[in-house]
Amino acid sequence: MASFKEIKDKVINGGGLFTFLRSSMSSQIASWIDMGTRFIFFSFILASLEPFYRSNLSVAIGAIIGGVVNCCINYRFTFHASGQNVKAVIVKYFLVWVGSLLLNMYGTTFLQLALSKWDWLQSKFTPDGLFAATTLIVSLIVSLAWNFVLQRNFVYRPSQFDRYAIGFIDFFGGHKNRQ
Repeated sequence: MASFKEIKDKVINGGGLFTFLRSSMSSQIASWIDMGTRFIFFSFILASLEPFYRSNLSVAIGAIIGGVVNCCINYRFTFHASGQNVKAVIVKYFLVWVGSLLLNMYGTTFLQLALSKWDWLQSKFTPDGLFAATTLIVSLIVSLAWNFVLQRNFVYRPSQFDRYAIGFIDFFGGHKNRQ
């Protein structure tokens, strides 16, 4: 029988399924922060805007905040990438995050618009409820099919792209590449 310490070590440091579980936990934390921010902006702060702009801005603001939280947790806890160059991770994460943002933003908006045309759904859901349902559906699909796959195989692993990512940061950050 495995001791508590051995189980804890597998959960915290193990690969395969344990990486997926850590990623899921990180994703859930970031997603709850993301969605909470979305709902606050959608329901209260941006309530006077047209639905298209209200939805897109709410998703974008939530995604920015959730993305920063997710990147930090994944760097240290999920993928144990502390040995990776931070500059490369930031650029690669940003590229994947932009794809995720666009998929979430337009996926949520277009699914919400498509479902809002169904009269029977309008009688069962408020606009906030429909937004919540479409947000959950789209974010789950994007999280599994886009974010996890690219973070595991690209963002937190060294690649040939890293030197270009580091060069990009150095160029815009004012640092010269000294060899």
